[in-house]
Amino acid sequence: MDLTPTPASAPAPVPVSVPRLEALMDSAWPAAERHGSGGWVLRAASGVTQRANSVWPRDPGEDPHALLSALREARLWYRSRRLPVIFQVFDGPRSAALNAVLDAEGFTRQSETLVLVRGPLGGPVSGADAGADPAVEISAAPTAEWLELWWSVDGRGGGAELAVARGILEGCASLYGLVRDDAGAPAAVARLAMPAAGSAVPGWGGLYCMATRPDARRQGFGGRIVRALLREGDARGLEGYWLLVMASNVGARDLYAQAGFRETARYRYRQERPKRHLTGC
Repeated sequence: MDLTPTPASAPAPVPVSVPRLEALMDSAWPAAERHGSGGWVLRAASGVTQRANSVWPRDPGEDPHALLSALREARLWYRSRRLPVIFQVFDGPRSAALNAVLDAEGFTRQSETLVLVRGPLGGPVSGADAGADPAVEISAAPTAEWLELWWSVDGRGGGAELAVARGILEGCASLYGLVRDDAGAPAAVARLAMPAAGSAVPGWGGLYCMATRPDARRQGFGGRIVRALLREGDARGLEGYWLLVMASNVGARDLYAQAGFRETARYRYRQERPKRHLTGC
C-alpha cells in the first residue's frame, strides 16, 4: 500500500494523550454489550473481534486485592456469555499493577499492536482539488460490495458474524472508501471512523478495515483510498488521525511512517485460556 504523501503534505503528529486515544478507539469500535466494573469496561459482541470482546481497563487500578476482585467479576460476566476473558492493556506505568496480576494468573501476552497518529493534510480540501481522486467512492454507510470485500480479507465466520461486525461499524459515524480495478471490480476498501462527528469540538478520525483484494495488492489501490479518506476528514475539520498496525508488520509500519504517522502508544491482548476462536483482529 503506497501511502507516501505529496511534498506539500508531511504533517507532524498532533500531540494526544494515551487515555484520550483509548477513549477514541473504544468509541470507534463499539461493542454491542458494555458493563462498567469500577474503572474497567467489559465489552462483548458475540465473539466477533478481540477488541469488541475484551476488557478495557480505562482506569487499570493499583491495589492487587481490588484488581483480583474485579477480575473475578469479569470472569463471571464473560463466562455467562461463553467467552474467554481478554484484556486490552496499553503499555506504560499505569498498567504495571494490572499486568502483574495478569502475569500471576497466567494470562498470555499476544497481538502486540502499535497506535500511530498524524496531523491533518494541511487544511480543508475541496472536491475540485487537484489531489482529489474521483475514482475512490466515498459513502456514509458500508455498501454490500464494501462489506463483501472487507469480510473476504479480514472476516472470520459466516453471515451471523458479519451482521454483528456491521453493527460494530455502524455504531460510530464513519466514512467508507472503495476503489475499483480497471475491470470495475472492488479492489480495496477502508473506513474512517469519526467518533466526535457532529460535535462542536474538532474531532479525530481513525482509519480501520484497510483491506485489498489479494490479487490487487501492490498496485496502489489501498493508498489511494487512505489518501482520499484523509482528505475527506480534513474537509470536515478533523484535527488528527490514528490507525492500528501489528508490531510484527514491518512493511506496513514503514509505509505508514512515510505517510507521516508516528507511534504514540502500543497495547497487547492478555488472554485467559481461550475457549473458542474469536473472529477478526
